[in-house]
Amino acid sequence: MSKKRINQNTIYDEEFINSIEPDFTFANKPINRFKIIQGQCELNSINKNKLLTELKKQINSIEDCNLKSHSEKLILGDGNLNSPIMIIGETPGVEESKTGLTFQGDVGKLLNKMLSAINIEKKNTYLSYAINFQPPEDRKPTSQEIKRYSIFLKKHISIIDPKILILMGSTAMESIIGFNEKISSERGKWKEIIINNKTYQIIITFNPSYLIRFPENKKYSWEDLKKIKQKIQDLNLKI
Repeated sequence: MSKKRINQNTIYDEEFINSIEPDFTFANKPINRFKIIQGQCELNSINKNKLLTELKKQINSIEDCNLKSHSEKLILGDGNLNSPIMIIGETPGVEESKTGLTFQGDVGKLLNKMLSAINIEKKNTYLSYAINFQPPEDRKPTSQEIKRYSIFLKKHISIIDPKILILMGSTAMESIIGFNEKISSERGKWKEIIINNKTYQIIITFNPSYLIRFPENKKYSWEDLKKIKQKIQDLNLKI
């Protein structure tokens, strides 16, 4: 089938034309839709990296913080900046403070298994924490500390702009929905939250470190994972 030419003076949107008639050419060249999308993703990642760098500076500028003064380094986040899934843990631990990466050691191995069970690779998600510093002796952050860092967490969420938020552990839950609920009653339920005038789908589940200590609760996490898998299918997300 011969290619149809379009007069370049005709005002059309290249993407729109290509979407309804793949045989059209523009300037004698077929439109590479994948290249356009890839370019948009690369530009999006550059913009997000700039915003994350600024966010990291803001967190590092916190004063009079017991968490910051006792921690080796700030752990912001890692993974796919353009992933539709953002996983938020509670706090970094010893392994994370050593490597500067999220979910390391036995916790990371268990998270890998959990995600693999629903056909997701960890590298295809974006991961962060409710608190960006390892607490002294790995204690639970105080309510005041959680409130203080929740401001930065919500900025972080707005930058990544995922379709689904997975909150792992009570600290992550409290950072987003407050202190009036218990994780045992809230886990496995889909909720909607509004951050910076945008609505996000969230689900709460147990943190992998908790499951290592209390493996009998893995059965509940499996139920939560199945709900996450179903939501991904319902939203037709590509992971």
